[in-house]
Amino acid sequence: MSGWIDLSHEIRSGMTVFPGDPGVRIEPAATVAAHGFEVHSLHMGTHSGTHVDSPSHIIGEGRTIESIDLNELMGEAVVLHAGSVPPGTPIGLTHVGHQLEGGLAGARIVLIATGWDRYWGAEEYLDHPFLEPMLATRLLNLGARVIGVDTLSPDSTRDAENGLPVHRTVLGDGGLIIENLRKLDQLPSRVRFIGLPLRLTGMDGSPIRAVAEPICSAGE
Repeated sequence: MSGWIDLSHEIRSGMTVFPGDPGVRIEPAATVAAHGFEVHSLHMGTHSGTHVDSPSHIIGEGRTIESIDLNELMGEAVVLHAGSVPPGTPIGLTHVGHQLEGGLAGARIVLIATGWDRYWGAEEYLDHPFLEPMLATRLLNLGARVIGVDTLSPDSTRDAENGLPVHRTVLGDGGLIIENLRKLDQLPSRVRFIGLPLRLTGMDGSPIRAVAEPICSAGE
């Protein structure tokens, strides 16, 4: 595998969103035939599709999306492969701890691959595995500042009303969370990553176009 890989889901009307979030609606506002040019109206929430959560999503007075330094969302990333995880199962150090024995080697972005993006658009997508808060804490202690997942949330969606402990752990530490990535299970253990948000003043999150390029070890 070589070259840049698109890790983002397409944005389209009626796409999957977190339960209770605004739905995505795209409608024509002008057409070439009628107006000489084409324009569409776009209605969506700040957490639609592949997106980044800023601290203000959960933390009062936390950083908003336009204040994030772009360098935080660009650079080398470690990809942790959780393997085959059943629905609604917590992912902890027992799943990925052996991949952390050498630390993060300077990387500040960690992407956790479950393969759950295969259910994108289906009801099963809401029954995704989720991270144990202890794993999130371990990653932060190793130097991670961005944690990305190929699921709807790093916390349980079905049990969200009982709290979002991983969100509070990561965003409360000033870090960032990326949700609804795809193709993470096709990536090697280390990649170059870019996932830039729109400059939405005062907002709690933004869709991103996330891409990754595999980093080859010596001899590969």
